[in-house]
Amino acid sequence: MIRNGARRLVWLWGSAVACGAIAACGSGCMPKTVDPVTIPNHTLGAMTIAVAPALNFSGGSDFDPSSVADLMASELSYLEGIDVIPVSRVLAVLARQGRQEVGSPSHALEIIDELGADAILVFAVTEYDPYNPPIVGIAAQLYGFRRGASLGSIDPILVSRQARPFGLCSRVSATAPLAQAERVFDATQDYVARDVKAYAGRHQQGLGSLGWEKYLVSQRHYLRYCCHAILKELASSGDLSTVAVSSMR
Repeated sequence: MIRNGARRLVWLWGSAVACGAIAACGSGCMPKTVDPVTIPNHTLGAMTIAVAPALNFSGGSDFDPSSVADLMASELSYLEGIDVIPVSRVLAVLARQGRQEVGSPSHALEIIDELGADAILVFAVTEYDPYNPPIVGIAAQLYGFRRGASLGSIDPILVSRQARPFGLCSRVSATAPLAQAERVFDATQDYVARDVKAYAGRHQQGLGSLGWEKYLVSQRHYLRYCCHAILKELASSGDLSTVAVSSMR
């Protein structure tokens, strides 16, 4: 489901790139470790990534884009081989420019250059319903430069149906993202609830009497899970030679 605001931005910037779906975790077990499991990174390679404040395409106003971005940066630090530039440094660049958010792919590349980063993660919250069972949609794109990358071809008709921070031309260009991922995390679906339970099992400290269900009733905890899950998908989508469009609900 794509909000009207997201549709308008996709229209403004042209046709967009698509994303794949993450595999649902089918494990119902609760590991006894308290440290988050490292997110595998088989396609992006080692790099330094800045994190932009979240774009709000949800139509709601009951979350803080910078706070959500801080959660994203925190989870990004668990991605193998990745060094993270905090959101505060991106906000400082935007403030000097008299802006509040990243406005386009070319703007994203300007920020990368100023920060001396390899890439910047730009993402949008496309749906937001924090009440149990919560529903959160996230569309994420990673912009930067990677030596020897081959972006291949993109079907503009197929991908224009998807929501993401920026719509892009179908031709290969310097502003094409290195990776992208998009998903709606609907906790009414059993496989999402199982994945939340598995994730909570790796963060048992401080769960209290609610146990793993704290990640369903706490706005911050569920957003953290969603950031972790979208990064898992993003890290496996670095090869853009093919475009996969999946059902997200």
